Amino acid sequence: MLPLMSIQDRPTREQAEALLFRYTETEALRNHARAVEAVMRYFADSCGEDVEKWGIIGLVHDLDWEKFPREHCSRTTEVLREAGWPEDWIRAVRSHAWGMFTEDRPEHPMEKVLYTIDELTGLITATALVRPSRSILDMKPRSVAKKWKEKSFAAGANREVIAAGAEMMGVPLDEVIAKTLAGMQTVAAEIGLAGDPEQKTTDKG
Repeated sequence: MLPLMSIQDRPTREQAEALLFRYTETEALRNHARAVEAVMRYFADSCGEDVEKWGIIGLVHDLDWEKFPREHCSRTTEVLREAGWPEDWIRAVRSHAWGMFTEDRPEHPMEKVLYTIDELTGLITATALVRPSRSILDMKPRSVAKKWKEKSFAAGANREVIAAGAEMMGVPLDEVIAKTLAGMQTVAAEIGLAGDPEQKTTDKG
């Protein structure tokens, strides 16, 4: 059994990862969680925010998706409250599913970033996996922008949500794409997107 925290305690990454491993078994979803964590940390660092808090929230954002997809965020809310997580952390997690599973509209910069980049990491991952190198390390933002225009490509990555999120953030979409890619590149090996060194190619867009 995982130890409970007192309400005054801050969740740690170790506690967050233990929850992730308890509720998420597939490597693809675990890698998605790690990717979102890395991007959240990247954005937090770039704007002088709490890097650890942003990263941990990113790591657990889809905690219940594998086991309880129809109760997305509701089950996560229960799990995190039982573990004594602060309410503002829980709200941040819930806000990424605003308009789909929750009514928690993103308000804090952290919430707006999470709402925006969740779907975008999926599009970037899909883009990497059709490249000869199967890597994000040799990828440029223009490659993602090109795939963005192909509506049938990675159709599950909700472009309307990404675009709305970027507008909510007040940041140009191309800048959001560039920063999201940069954040994912910091953990390329950990999320299975470092590719084959023998197949690295120069990105021509």
